[in-house]
Amino acid sequence: MTTTGIPVTAALQELRDWHTAVRAQFPIITGAPQLAYLDNAATTQKPQAVLDAVQHYLVTANANAGRGTYTWANRTTALVEETRDRVKEFLGDPAPARSGVHFVSGATEGLRAVARDWLAGYLSDGDEIVVPLADHQANIVPWLEVRDLLARQGVRVRVRPMPYQAGSGDYDPAALAALAGPRTRFVAVTHVHHVYGGDMNVHRIRRAVGPDVPICLDAAQSVGHVPVSLAGLDVDFAVFSGHKALALPGSGAVWARNARGPAFAPGGWHGSPNTTGIRSLRAAFDWLDAAGTDRVERWSTALAARLTEGLRHLPAYEVVGCRRNLAAGAAVQRRQGIVTFRHRTIASGDLGFALFDHGFMVRSDSLCQGSGGERQHSVRVSLHAYNSPEEVDRLLDVLEAYA
Repeated sequence: MTTTGIPVTAALQELRDWHTAVRAQFPIITGAPQLAYLDNAATTQKPQAVLDAVQHYLVTANANAGRGTYTWANRTTALVEETRDRVKEFLGDPAPARSGVHFVSGATEGLRAVARDWLAGYLSDGDEIVVPLADHQANIVPWLEVRDLLARQGVRVRVRPMPYQAGSGDYDPAALAALAGPRTRFVAVTHVHHVYGGDMNVHRIRRAVGPDVPICLDAAQSVGHVPVSLAGLDVDFAVFSGHKALALPGSGAVWARNARGPAFAPGGWHGSPNTTGIRSLRAAFDWLDAAGTDRVERWSTALAARLTEGLRHLPAYEVVGCRRNLAAGAAVQRRQGIVTFRHRTIASGDLGFALFDHGFMVRSDSLCQGSGGERQHSVRVSLHAYNSPEEVDRLLDVLEAYA
């Protein structure tokens, strides 16, 4: 198969110079031109601006926050508080004076904190919660743990599986509206699906469950990849990982609206914050604003469309989810930079090893999906602003060799 016949979308044409400038800002990418890093849903690489900001903090003001009265400590405390406001601004917080931002090590810890420190005390005997059992385990296990914890205390909570549409992997809001009832007290959702790559249209969930049910949003695959506006989503919690948004590992946040139910307050003793991670998060958001998160989305979505366009001409491969139309120019092409597929005869793990032999770093396993998701392992390609059309085309050439 030749990739010369694949149409070049408008985004790839219009943003080519922008992409060239962006790619040059990632030292790990430019330092290994023989490799193609295509695992951005697992973690993203870091631009020089983030690396510089962290180093500058460490050599000029490194101290603990909220525990000292000297200059470095005061500057670090101010950094933490200012970054809380920066997170609210970046997420399009509709009511920043009321909401809270709590820094965590990542989405997994953040979702567990919402479950343990808020939901467990909010539920009563006979209540129901809706859990997306085909989403990431991090957005499933904490809610099941709360159910089991309360059961040991004699409080019975029923877990209702989130309904999905067959084939696409999208939520089914009509079916959700039918199962939601007066005892529905909480709904967990995902913004961008980590396997299917689709925007899960969370705005439809509020209409399905009504105005009073708290909704928790797993935004691990949206923050730093696509523009996020909490003002238009009407959710009560948004949780994300910094390392998936160009910041350092060990950083992330829980945003809490504090409008439905009690205000969110993490339990236990608050230890020393990850100040370098918090500094990196602020720098990453500044970088994304300067680069344009809307352009990041357009570019990565266009690369995903180019990949699915090529895969639809290779019958040895099955694309997982969002299968309504794989053509690059299709009006229903909805992938947010994530394309997951399987070879019909080669095991996904074997294909992943083979692709690395050709210089491609992809994910190839169960992708941490819950029990309601795919039964077979698959290969996931996840793209970002520093990935190029040439990398996608080379990948397609290699995949054709195994077709």
